[in-house]
Amino acid sequence: MQTTPYDSLYLFINGTWLEAEERDTVAVINPSTEKTLGRLPLATKADLELALNTARDSFKIWSHTVPAERARVLKQAAALMRERSEHIASQMTLEEGKPLAESRDEVLRAADYFEWFAEEGRRIDGRVVPANRPGIQQLVKRQAIGPVAAFTPWNFPAITPARKLSAALAAGCSVILKPGEESPATALALARCLDDAGLPKGVLQIVFGVPDQVSAQLIASPIIRKVAFTGSVPVGRLLSERAAAGVKPITLELGGHGPVLVFEDADIETAASAGAANRFRGTGQVCISSTRFLIQAGAYEHFVERFVAATQQLVIGDGMSAETQVGPLANPRQLAKMTELIADAVEQGATVLTGGKRLNRPGYFFEPTVLTDVPMSARIMHEEPFGPIAVLRPFNTLEDGLEEANRLPYALSAYAFTRDARTALDVGDGLEAGMIGINQYRIVATELPFGGMKESGHGSEGGSEGIHHYLTNKFISQA
Repeated sequence: MQTTPYDSLYLFINGTWLEAEERDTVAVINPSTEKTLGRLPLATKADLELALNTARDSFKIWSHTVPAERARVLKQAAALMRERSEHIASQMTLEEGKPLAESRDEVLRAADYFEWFAEEGRRIDGRVVPANRPGIQQLVKRQAIGPVAAFTPWNFPAITPARKLSAALAAGCSVILKPGEESPATALALARCLDDAGLPKGVLQIVFGVPDQVSAQLIASPIIRKVAFTGSVPVGRLLSERAAAGVKPITLELGGHGPVLVFEDADIETAASAGAANRFRGTGQVCISSTRFLIQAGAYEHFVERFVAATQQLVIGDGMSAETQVGPLANPRQLAKMTELIADAVEQGATVLTGGKRLNRPGYFFEPTVLTDVPMSARIMHEEPFGPIAVLRPFNTLEDGLEEANRLPYALSAYAFTRDARTALDVGDGLEAGMIGINQYRIVATELPFGGMKESGHGSEGGSEGIHHYLTNKFISQA
């Protein structure tokens, strides 16, 4: 089915696109076919040192570039992303597996972030504070914090880098970005747009490598002044420790286990059908995905019937096919994890209403799976599945529902469906999550903050809040 060629892969350091040459490489695999798409060069220690020195030098230039010029470059890059969206989307689908329609949407939303922060960068301001002594002028200025080390995963290879790059570059920071090695071409295509838009050489650099080694070298360097990471909770803890050793601020967007509260007075048809579409979007490999569907007892059977029916209607296949709604998992690790979680739940008494196994065909395809009667001791009730498994459980009262929804240390996203205004207010206040959707599942927008609470991370990306983490306050008192 593959007719679109896969891009050549590079490192982008000091304004130069570097091929593999004598460097180690890893294979990039098409998860729909299990065939090799290309070989990705991995940065050496010398490459990373060059990237660090370049980031230090380019920061001096970019941070002193006027905001209007920074905005011009970012807007031009956004225009190029839209112009090249079909090509970038095809690269994403080839290497990550998601349906082409989802990839197209992601590229366009990534472009939106660059346009949004281009304007936010022009609104960075300070203030004059009246002094308590005569003859004194007191100024508070907000300036770029310094070179940034950013780390992004494979599951959203356009929009996750875009959130970090657009805000950091708009603030005047230079950035070394390490995207996920399983979906590198998408991030490189974004970098190509920025390069072609006129971003000064060295302001953005893209490196790949063994994640632990790359993060250790970059974060330990005194050149790096800010760290941004999207990924798992365990890795987030590790990078937090490394950043803390240098007293460096870090923004973390970590895992989730999104609860959905469906009340008896809700539009059950919409909550169920849209819930299945949301749960299995991206093959469930979405940090804000709805995972635990908590349905009030009086609506439970109706919801389960409609949710299972909607799940069984989903079309599974290669993301390059126009009919596909659910693509493959990204890698064999995800396949193994789904099998283990389901086996553990079933062994403890859970019922599989649909799905539950890998498809007998090439590719990392796994059936969208619905579980009921899952005991609280099952691993899936405590661990983020990050795959196509939905858990359905009944609850009785609002208090019961909130208690279960808030039980876990994850607090990234949460959802609720009700027609009652009082209930909507109560769940909005009572749910512990950084992002909450009421009567809808699509809650992400460029103008809104994106981030979690508790062990799902801290700090926000997107919205006017997103640029704050790349700025530092400076107080000047002048006589």
